[in-house]
This record gives sequence, structure tokens and C-alpha cells, in this order.
Amino acid sequence: MKKVNAFLGLTFLASTVVLSLNSCKGTFACHDDNISAAGADDSHNKGQNCMVCHQAKGDGKGCFIAAGTVYGMDMMTTVSSGKVDFYTGPNETGTLKQTVLIDSKGNFYTTAQFNPEGLYPVVTGPTGNKKEMGSALTSGACNSCHGSSTDKLWVD
Repeated sequence: MKKVNAFLGLTFLASTVVLSLNSCKGTFACHDDNISAAGADDSHNKGQNCMVCHQAKGDGKGCFIAAGTVYGMDMMTTVSSGKVDFYTGPNETGTLKQTVLIDSKGNFYTTAQFNPEGLYPVVTGPTGNKKEMGSALTSGACNSCHGSSTDKLWVD
């Protein structure tokens, strides 16, 4: 009986060690703040779905609540500044819930705690022109649709 208990104890200990070695590097990444800022140039991977890495088990710093890339009218060049506002109603109606600034590479991202689902984003470009999304968000991972199944996010 002692041999069985010792075997079970060693098996449990070994499985615990193996599981911890296989854990993703970013297990605790959700505790890191990471919010885009006007003029900042430290973002990367324009046009890609930021949430692939910036999530609980990803390698990116912080768990993004909303993120994406904004292009100019040519849909090739990114804008160098602006903002994305999230409203409770379409066409800038309702309550403004969150504003995220666009950095110098055209990316916007935030770990600020709010729920983007059901909100209506309005993108404001560097010239002050605006582009509104006519339907409510189902996710804050903007590049998961824009640039793949729908047009890229753009503003003139």
C-alpha cells in the first residue's frame, strides 16, 4: 500500500511540473496595462488581429479589450493620428463609453476595462473627418473582421 501511495504522489508531482512547464508565457499578461497613445510608435503588426497575442494565454503585453488598425482612403497607408470613440448608440448618440487614441503607426489598442460589445465605434482621422460603423460591435477585435471578411478600417 505504501508503494502505491508513493507512486501516486510522484505521479501527481510529475504531472504538476510538466503542466507548469507547458503553460503559456503570457498567463499573467492580463495584469499589464497597454494603451495606445498619440504620437507613440512602439506598436507593431498593422492589420493583424491583435487579440491573437494580446489575450490571457498570449505572448503580447496586456489583454486588449479593443484594438485595430486605421488606414487612409487608399487603404494601404495607415493614418498617423486620430481616435476611436465608442458610443452606446449609432451616429455618436447615447453615452460615450471609451475613447482610444490612434498611434503614429495607425494602431489603436487598450486594456482599459469596458465592454465594447453592443457599442458603436466612430473613427476620427487626423483631419477631423469621421467614419461611423452602422452596426453594433460583436467584439473589440476590430482586425478580426476588418481587412479579412470586410473592408479595412479607414477614414479620409
